[in-house]
Amino acid sequence: MDSLDDWFPYREYRPHQREMLEAAASIARDGGIAMIDAPTGSGKSSVAAALLAESRGRKVFVAVRTISQLATFMRELELIRKKRGNLKFAYLIGKSSMCPLGGEGDIYRRCEGVKSFSTALMRERAQKGSLVPANDRQIKQQIRKMDPEHPLICPYFVHGKSFVEPEDGGLKMIPSAALRVRAERVSTELIWPDQLAGFCGDICPYDTMMHAARDADVVLVNFYHLFDDAIREQLYQSLGIEGHDALLLIDEAHNCGDVVQSIESVTIEERDVVQAGHELSGRRRSPQADAIVQILPQITRFMEALKGSHEAEDWFDPAIFQRMILSGTLYRSIEEIVDDLLKISEGIREKNMQAGDFRESAIERLTEFFYRIFRSAADPAYLTVYRKEDEGAVALEVRNIDPSTKLQDIAQAHACCVLISGTLSPIESYRRYYFGDLPVTTMSLPNSFPPENRRIFCATDITTAYSMRRDKENLARTEDYITTFARLPGNLAVYFPSYDLLNTFADRCAPRIRKKQIYIESKDTAASAVMLREFMALPGTGRSGILFAVCGGKWSEGLDYRGEMLSGALVIGLPLAPFNRVRRMVIDYFRMKFGEEGEFISYTLPAVNRALQALGRVLRTPEDRGMLILGEKRFQERRVHAGLPPWMQEEMTACTVEAFKKEAKRWRS
Repeated sequence: MDSLDDWFPYREYRPHQREMLEAAASIARDGGIAMIDAPTGSGKSSVAAALLAESRGRKVFVAVRTISQLATFMRELELIRKKRGNLKFAYLIGKSSMCPLGGEGDIYRRCEGVKSFSTALMRERAQKGSLVPANDRQIKQQIRKMDPEHPLICPYFVHGKSFVEPEDGGLKMIPSAALRVRAERVSTELIWPDQLAGFCGDICPYDTMMHAARDADVVLVNFYHLFDDAIREQLYQSLGIEGHDALLLIDEAHNCGDVVQSIESVTIEERDVVQAGHELSGRRRSPQADAIVQILPQITRFMEALKGSHEAEDWFDPAIFQRMILSGTLYRSIEEIVDDLLKISEGIREKNMQAGDFRESAIERLTEFFYRIFRSAADPAYLTVYRKEDEGAVALEVRNIDPSTKLQDIAQAHACCVLISGTLSPIESYRRYYFGDLPVTTMSLPNSFPPENRRIFCATDITTAYSMRRDKENLARTEDYITTFARLPGNLAVYFPSYDLLNTFADRCAPRIRKKQIYIESKDTAASAVMLREFMALPGTGRSGILFAVCGGKWSEGLDYRGEMLSGALVIGLPLAPFNRVRRMVIDYFRMKFGEEGEFISYTLPAVNRALQALGRVLRTPEDRGMLILGEKRFQERRVHAGLPPWMQEEMTACTVEAFKKEAKRWRS
């Protein structure tokens, strides 16, 4: 039997790293669930080596949220391969990132449609003796004539297939020799995601990686491949495995809940109801279609009634919704509506696919919404919510508020499940939130970076609590913290609970900031990306800047500001979600489930994590040096303070603005 040392790709272990890896190896060997809270620099990515050491022929699946996390594991696996020599790994990051075929509509649906049409055409030509579709004159002619915005044939799929004639007769479609060669190479060579399309050439990158994954020891996937039931089931079917054949490693595990909730929730807008009417009017009428047409004005009236509310977001009563929708119709229950919608949506989907229209229809979205409404009646983990959109439009949502059922099902369906994160603290709260009463092995590691390279402060004299937001002295002190912080050397970042507070303090502080280029996070993704690249390049030119950003926003999570890219972070306020009736109902649900701790788990814990994620951008390597400041006195409250990692609780110094000015001056010198 191979030992952990046989797979560990480094000369020596970091502090506490071996303990962490042995715990993961034990879970892989005996089965179960483990949660590991390990700060940056702990060597978390080597948990993959621990699972490989105990894999015994089973596949290791590593689920990541972002491309940067994918790259981290690719580098780790490449080091393991250099030591072991024969390790194979593949990655599947979503067809939208891998598909070179253009066109409109949902990428997965478009892929399904063009593959179906292409397969039928290729088989027809193969029956006439053309066993290599890529060389068939008629197929090539049809591809040349095809509208690239509305493709019906995928040339990349065509180049990846060929036909053989088995001894028992008939035709069998198999991967082409070109696809097999590329699949073998991508599983044994380091091909980065931005190189994959060029490497694959005229072969489908996704098919290439999927073929490589069949023989791979490790498959890297994004969260949606794991948490979306339909995608995961299709993936495992393609690979010919069951969950119990796989060892599961989930990175950035503090994000699992949010991703599951987004997958399990559904929203409809007013334009969806209007579009559904257009789709039904264009169909040959049926009793089901006629009945559904009658309820559409009822949905619109319900939405119109909500426009009079002064709330931007609030709960709506599903019982009132159901009575209003059923009133004056032949339907007796929402379940009957769901049955009719399912029949209609399946027909519309099939017709659209045949016509080369791969967009999700409004009827399909309406079907999913009514199914969720029906389900929410018996499941308190789903809330019915309305939101005021731009220009007063109303959107209705059935929102999942508790991801635990899905996470428990997935964890128990695999041979083992190991969740890792640098901010999974307090780990017992996350354990209860995700897995309830299931047995879970938990571990929290101390910070292994040199403590002399960092200073951690917590302000005791400022707050963003709503009652103090207009207090002149509080505002002035907050401004003093920001402008004092801005005088520290190097690139810096200030994070706020909301865009409103960001803009308020950016306007107040900008005139007092000297010798720093100021960057203010935009709600526009493209503009923010351009500014961020410019900011990160400043140290290389001998200059420095300061970011004004939002906790949980585009510049606070999943980014790696190594070295001089970021030398300090200041979090202003406790980034709690806006408090309204929906938030109160969520808290009440978790209080019923967990007692007093329910409010912390559902409301305070996400805010603490957003703050920790923002601070965590600074110290990415043992050589990094930086100052971390929590600009909010509520972090000194017992329950909030207990939510911080133990190492941070021990090192954090309480301060006033005057004390901070002195400490900042010492740090500069």
